[in-house]
Amino acid sequence: MQIVYAITGKSADAKAPPRAAGEVPEEGVAAAKPAAGTGSGRSSSSEARRRRELRDFLVNRRGRLTPGDVGIPHYGRRRTPGLRREEVAFLAGVSASWYQWLEQGRNISVSPQVLDAITKVLRLDQAERTYLYVLAGLNPPLPLSSEPLEVDVMLARLTENNLPYPAFVVDPYWNLVTANQATYELLGYRKSDRNSLVTFFTSPLVRSRVLNWAELAPWIVAQYRYGMTTRPGDLGFEIVVGELTKKSPEFAELWARHDVRAEGVNVKVVDHPELGVLHFDVTRMRIPQFPDLLIVLYNPRPEQETGVDTRGILNAARI
Repeated sequence: MQIVYAITGKSADAKAPPRAAGEVPEEGVAAAKPAAGTGSGRSSSSEARRRRELRDFLVNRRGRLTPGDVGIPHYGRRRTPGLRREEVAFLAGVSASWYQWLEQGRNISVSPQVLDAITKVLRLDQAERTYLYVLAGLNPPLPLSSEPLEVDVMLARLTENNLPYPAFVVDPYWNLVTANQATYELLGYRKSDRNSLVTFFTSPLVRSRVLNWAELAPWIVAQYRYGMTTRPGDLGFEIVVGELTKKSPEFAELWARHDVRAEGVNVKVVDHPELGVLHFDVTRMRIPQFPDLLIVLYNPRPEQETGVDTRGILNAARI
């Protein structure tokens, strides 16, 4: 599936409504600044028409795609053409009930991050993406890169240049943009993994391979909190934290400590079932051309410090 890099800008002022203590936001829900002309003076009939148009637009675009278009296995005959709501929700990373509310035109607010995820699933072009934002009540978004394919190739090349060692690119919320083959073969990531923080805390395979998982976990949570300081008020972080707090008691406990740590080098010890124990320095670096993206590079630690020739083992493995 082609990865399209969207410039991450604040298309809406994501200021959350008051919530009860301990409450976390639902998937994609955020209070957003209304698009021009959508203030309190807008008539109820105009608002109802906007929601109907949003519903009709999403249903229409969902109906234009087949399961095969998005890589979903197709079994037997379907009663209605196109993708099901549940399939769009799954591919966009939101709950089926929340997406149903959106498509039904209920009075909910959404974040730009979720609209961009839906844009990718439904394969909307730039004009359709702008139309979706306006129908959802947000200001028109910043344009996508005019040459997304070239961007994809460049980012993939950055990670491939690090072979035979793992490397992957993440957005500000640590959603995976692209990864090289060593990331999957050595670290245990799956092609379906969407967020590296979520994978670290919820994947049994990844956890079983990281020998110093318990030592790393507090540092990684503290680094994620530090990343939030660069984008105050951005609910994209709250969506990830809310999901992980529900899924991982260990993450919830660490998050409650409020520890903060700047980006730096982590040491990771990986136990591969065939290659044995491997030692890496893990570095997060900004990509100059795309300041909202980070490349995570794994480099072998010196043999004289670890007693393991990680570089030699991986060079011989031909990953």
